[in-house]
Amino acid sequence: MTRQLSTEMQQCIDICHKCHDTCEQMLSRCMEMRSEQSMQLSMMMMSCADMCRMCADMMMRCSSMAKAGADMVQMCVRMCSMCADMCEMSAEMCRQVNTSEMTELADVMTRCADMCRQMTPQAMQPA
Repeated sequence: MTRQLSTEMQQCIDICHKCHDTCEQMLSRCMEMRSEQSMQLSMMMMSCADMCRMCADMMMRCSSMAKAGADMVQMCVRMCSMCADMCEMSAEMCRQVNTSEMTELADVMTRCADMCRQMTPQAMQPA
């Protein structure tokens, strides 16, 4: 038996997916540039994309367990916190590039970080 996702948890999963997808789209553009800065950005975007995907996957797994234990919920909360840290650090790097595409990516990363920071054990309770 699966449990219902809270609205906050579903929104967090959705923005994690959006951040992952946006990072991957920008990643291919950065790799075409072949500059030192674009290579550093590419590595950061890969890490951010992976972290967002892993965070969303973990929340979905946690929600699919009818009786997710407190330890598993705490692990999801910690994962969200690490994802928020990665998104904030990545957004800062993107803003230094100062292009409209990178600013848009930074905005998505910031929204993802903000949503991940809201994930507490209470926010992960079913609706």
